[in-house]
Amino acid sequence: MQIKIRLQELLDERSISQRQLAMMVDMRPGTINALCRGTTDRIYISTLEQICKALNVHIHELIIMEDD
Repeated sequence: MQIKIRLQELLDERSISQRQLAMMVDMRPGTINALCRGTTDRIYISTLEQICKALNVHIHELIIMEDD
């Protein structure tokens, strides 16, 4: 199984750009971009909390498990 972060999907559903989210959560746009592309292998719990709060979603909506 593989862990997938659905950040870009959630942003698309809400018509929010990566840059807008970066400003909302006070993070570097590059960090948000890496999460959207799935090119990061580490993420802080506090980062997930900030994103969930900003998008008003539960963690299980942001992170899912996929079969390989």
